[in-house]
Amino acid sequence: MGSASVPIQPADLLFTGGPILTMDPARARATCLAVREGRIAAVGHDEVRELAGPRTEVVDLRGRLLLPGFQDSHIHAVQGGVELGECDLTGTTDPREYARRVRAYADAHPGKEWITGSGWSMESFDGGVPRRDLLDAVLPDRPVFLTNRDHHGAWVNSRALEVAGISADTPDPADGRIERDTDGTPSGVLQEGALSLVSALVPALTPADRLAGLLRAQELLHSLGVTAWQDALVAGSDGYPDPSDAYLAAARDGSLTATVVGALWWARGRGAEQIPDLLQRREALSHGRLRCTSVKIMQDGVAENFTAAMTSPYLDACGCATANTGLSFFDPEALKEYVTALDALDFQVHFHALGDRAVREALDAVEAARTAGGWRDTRPHLAHLQIVHPDDIARFRALGATANIQPLWAAHEPQMDELTIPFLGPRRAAWQYPFGDLLRSGATLAAGSDWPVSSPDPLQGVHVAVNRVAPGADGKPFLPEQALDLTAALAAYTAGSAYVNHLDDAGSLRPGHRADLVVLDRDPFDGPADAIADTRVALTYVDGHRVHTAPDA
Repeated sequence: MGSASVPIQPADLLFTGGPILTMDPARARATCLAVREGRIAAVGHDEVRELAGPRTEVVDLRGRLLLPGFQDSHIHAVQGGVELGECDLTGTTDPREYARRVRAYADAHPGKEWITGSGWSMESFDGGVPRRDLLDAVLPDRPVFLTNRDHHGAWVNSRALEVAGISADTPDPADGRIERDTDGTPSGVLQEGALSLVSALVPALTPADRLAGLLRAQELLHSLGVTAWQDALVAGSDGYPDPSDAYLAAARDGSLTATVVGALWWARGRGAEQIPDLLQRREALSHGRLRCTSVKIMQDGVAENFTAAMTSPYLDACGCATANTGLSFFDPEALKEYVTALDALDFQVHFHALGDRAVREALDAVEAARTAGGWRDTRPHLAHLQIVHPDDIARFRALGATANIQPLWAAHEPQMDELTIPFLGPRRAAWQYPFGDLLRSGATLAAGSDWPVSSPDPLQGVHVAVNRVAPGADGKPFLPEQALDLTAALAAYTAGSAYVNHLDDAGSLRPGHRADLVVLDRDPFDGPADAIADTRVALTYVDGHRVHTAPDA
């Protein structure tokens, strides 16, 4: 007698009728995918249809592309969500429009003691530096604190300077700069660590404010197909915010539907003695979908304000070398010590490394940790990588350090062409955002937005990674030899970021993996490369549950 066959358990969800990009090298493409109990049950073709049952929800892709949910490897989600409710200066470069929005926001919020916001562009002003006078003219009686779009500088009015006690006699902090008139009077901009001279006085957000910001951000990110991310600054100090209570509250009450890795801030004013505190925070801030298992070390600043750490001096407006090579916030030898200790405790290290000296110092620290403790599965990654010396390209693969790229920045625009390239010089300017060289060298690429510094839309980033031209722009590509193909760019936002986030059951579509999925409104492989940015997200799923449906889906 033959044994009775075991009945096939039907799928809860079945996708069919369109292309499926799996990010699985063994089976790159499929046409059907089944989900059962929040996991992928099968990936293939017509044979997968056999898993349809009477209660199976069948999603007709109608030729639209299904792929793994996007993951953002470097984002400030709570901060971005909070800023959505503040004075928004994005979307324009007109100083008069900035002034109008500040006045309008102040009028709409007469009870706010401080007017706060963000998003102004350095390209709007001569030398990238606005003056307090413009703000004084529209709002002289309340302090104003407005961070620029990269959040490394702040524009303030005279009232804010007065409240903070900042005058011509106030020295620059070691990790920042107060912009000044020729007589030493503060002109209205604070750079890097100098922000905290004023930001420390801004009324603190409440826990409810931060939670509302997180949920606002999560809704937006799900609408863009993002199902997981790494928050690049949790438990902040040195003037930076701490969103950890919002994440923990949402993880505990179930309102956190994304999976989040938190990067705990490494305080600049402390050394290895802060490691016990980080161990305590890692345990306290890991619950449900939240794991704070990474440590963020910000090694330098940004090129536009000449604080990114370079191996050779910045140039002046005449093209002559200055004495300034930028800032390394941590001594390179101390950095090696810190990273080695963190690696031994199974912390991932998430570096901010923008200039070529900072990149080299971070790689040296990873090499020291590998030498001291062997290859642990900590997956260190370096974010931003604006300028990478050619000698250091191959070291990413050799050291197992992931290149965490922000593709939207790799395009010609005024901040690049007017405030960066002239002060780098042609040789060094050609080393910027070398995504293609890194990929060809065998490095793993992950991708993030750095939102609210730039758009959180992964498809906008993919567009620039492929075209090296900003969405909607008609200019020449920026270092086109560093472009990625479409599959590689999508892989960075899926499998690459999942690798950085230690989400080994996500980022690719394989049986047993999480059903974190995104359906686009088309298959971008069918259209021209310069139309990638026109692609929109139709559906987003987390663990097989739909968390976003576009109106026309």
